[in-house]
Amino acid sequence: MPPRAEGSPAADPGAAARALAWRFVVGIGVVSLFADFTYEGGRSIVGPFLGVLGATPLLVGAVAGVGEFLGYALRLASGSFVDRRGHTWTVVILGYAVNLLAVPGLALAAGLAPAAALVFAERLGKGLRTPARYALLASASRDLGRGRAFGLHELLDQLGAFVGPLVVAGAVAVAGYRLGFGVLLAPALAALVVLARVRRVGPAAAPLDTDARTDAPPFPPIYRRYLAFSALTVAGFAHFALVAFRLGTDGALAPAAIPLVFGVAMGVDAGAAYLTGQLYDRMGLKVIAALPLLTLPTAPLLFLARAPWLVVAGAVLWGAAMGVQESVMRAAVADLSPAGRRGTAYGRFDAAFGTAWMIGSLAMGALLTLGPGYPVAFSLVLELAALALLVAWVRPTRAA
Repeated sequence: MPPRAEGSPAADPGAAARALAWRFVVGIGVVSLFADFTYEGGRSIVGPFLGVLGATPLLVGAVAGVGEFLGYALRLASGSFVDRRGHTWTVVILGYAVNLLAVPGLALAAGLAPAAALVFAERLGKGLRTPARYALLASASRDLGRGRAFGLHELLDQLGAFVGPLVVAGAVAVAGYRLGFGVLLAPALAALVVLARVRRVGPAAAPLDTDARTDAPPFPPIYRRYLAFSALTVAGFAHFALVAFRLGTDGALAPAAIPLVFGVAMGVDAGAAYLTGQLYDRMGLKVIAALPLLTLPTAPLLFLARAPWLVVAGAVLWGAAMGVQESVMRAAVADLSPAGRRGTAYGRFDAAFGTAWMIGSLAMGALLTLGPGYPVAFSLVLELAALALLVAWVRPTRAA
């Protein structure tokens, strides 16, 4: 039997482990591609759909904000459960099933109450599975470069988020919002099928960091400062359901054009996530300054602009900010938390993130009833405050 070539995967267990880890990262990214195709496609029209059912701007902001809050609050319990009890894949699979099947169910919603319930169910399903999925991804990417791995995951994730709204836009143009939700059953089922296949390589490729689960060190002060900064930035970040409501009700864009604009934002999100993920591996936490800087001009463009090209410019910046949120901010949680408490770290981060987004969405929905300039001012104040907090945080860190 000829000897194996030196440096081959068989002769290099480390290379084989990295190849298997990349296989998991790509596989879970494909699951996210189909998943985002489904729920981002639905999110692109849920605001105007609620408006057709009789919702006010405040109610749209409340449904979007409370839905996000419920999903993010559940992540706190879900992450802690995974750290203490395990059952990681059970949590992931159940969460994906609820998350994805609720979206095409909106095609059958007969009124505001069942539609809102399905929006909440979709967010709860995502909240249930997200900390466990991120913990698996963080563990798999331990030797791959977390920014790179999270950026690649978000790139695949947002390719689905780009295509989904485009497909929904075509369905809405043909037969209205209900067909737009109905066509999303196919990618929902595809995501669940791929997830079942990824499950086979998951435990080997991405074992959870179980060392010292019961006696893991406490969270460092930098993690708590990071939570405060993240909460401020997201509270001033407009939920697209509210943006879509504004664009649809005041005639700034035709109904079928709104998901197209959202698709553009998701395409930008994909590229920005991969780029900033690479930068994070080289530059570290400095990259998070991009988040408030990108968000500052989005509210004026998305709530005040009448020219379509200005709305698209706002959507591009909105998507770039989302890319930073979903890659760099998630990768940083893994680096700022103890290995044995990653599920809890993601749960706490997401709970703070979701609470802030709920408060911000409720405030911006209420302010929009007074006029579009009010939510713009609200957003600007919070993003400037986040920048000030970041500067105050960085100066003593540099001195030390």
